Amino acid sequence: MKTSDFMYDLPEELIAQTPVEPRDHSRLLVYDRASGKIEHRHFYDIVDYLRPEDALVINDTRVIPARLYGVRSGGGACELLLLKQLGPKRWESLVRPGNKLMPGKTVSIGEGRMTAHVVDMAPGGGRVIDFECEGTFEEALDELGEMPLPPYIHEKLTDPGRYQTVYARENGSAAAPTAGLHFTKELLERVRQKGVDIVPVLLHVGLGTFRPVKVENIEEHEMHSEYYEVSPEAAKRILAARQRGGRVIAVGTTSVRTLESASAQSGTLAPSRGNTQIFIKPGYQFKCVDALITNFHLPGSTLIMLVSALMGREEALRVYNVAVQEKYRFFSFGDAMLIL
Repeated sequence: MKTSDFMYDLPEELIAQTPVEPRDHSRLLVYDRASGKIEHRHFYDIVDYLRPEDALVINDTRVIPARLYGVRSGGGACELLLLKQLGPKRWESLVRPGNKLMPGKTVSIGEGRMTAHVVDMAPGGGRVIDFECEGTFEEALDELGEMPLPPYIHEKLTDPGRYQTVYARENGSAAAPTAGLHFTKELLERVRQKGVDIVPVLLHVGLGTFRPVKVENIEEHEMHSEYYEVSPEAAKRILAARQRGGRVIAVGTTSVRTLESASAQSGTLAPSRGNTQIFIKPGYQFKCVDALITNFHLPGSTLIMLVSALMGREEALRVYNVAVQEKYRFFSFGDAMLIL
């Protein structure tokens, strides 16, 4: 298949720049795979589509303030974007300007509160960086870092907490698992009261999720790697939902990648952790996930390819075009879709 097979026309004014308040008042497009029927609701209506036997699987990763600004040792402003933790104070990072930040260079951040030492090159043009700071790295990062909003969001975020899910737990992501941004604590409690089991898994979202597919033949695309975990307790609860006749409903493509990665070897979900480069595209046979809650994704992206694997490519594009016609808001701070 070709990357051009997953393109659609999106007016720029439909790219959401600010989040809806309250979180669960965003719009919800509901798509039934069996009938092809489309319904237009609000996200707080999602409880109507859940059953007591179901497992709702959430990704409880937490976004770190991964963007740092500093001054190079030779003078001049620069920017670091943390991608993957390699040690207590060692990170794989993107840097700008790249030609000025080669191994051996240092960067002063926060008037010397933190120093970054470029120690090596990393795959994809990144750098391996050792950080030096007073106290813990996490405290320094909270003080000096900024939330790394996606490149298509141009408005400054006044409340950094709005780019976190209400259930975010473990630091490690460079981007939010955005489908979960629609849930409030009150809505999650309504879900629990219905009898649905809300099960956390973990995938630290990398900025590779925003990188465009640059090849026309999608089989030639090299997926980015992301760290994931499915605990024994999570696997047990998800399998129990299946055994009682419930569905496994993934909140976001990151939860899908986690569950399918943990099911890859044995064909059924098992406790697992590691780095995954799973590429889910049309033709993929899902081993764990039955339904998906997701935002609307970039044309030609690996994420719309994942959605197309679940819906079928032609149906996915039909639904996306309906969303455009109905003026849904797209991408990270946009509206949501429930695929049943």
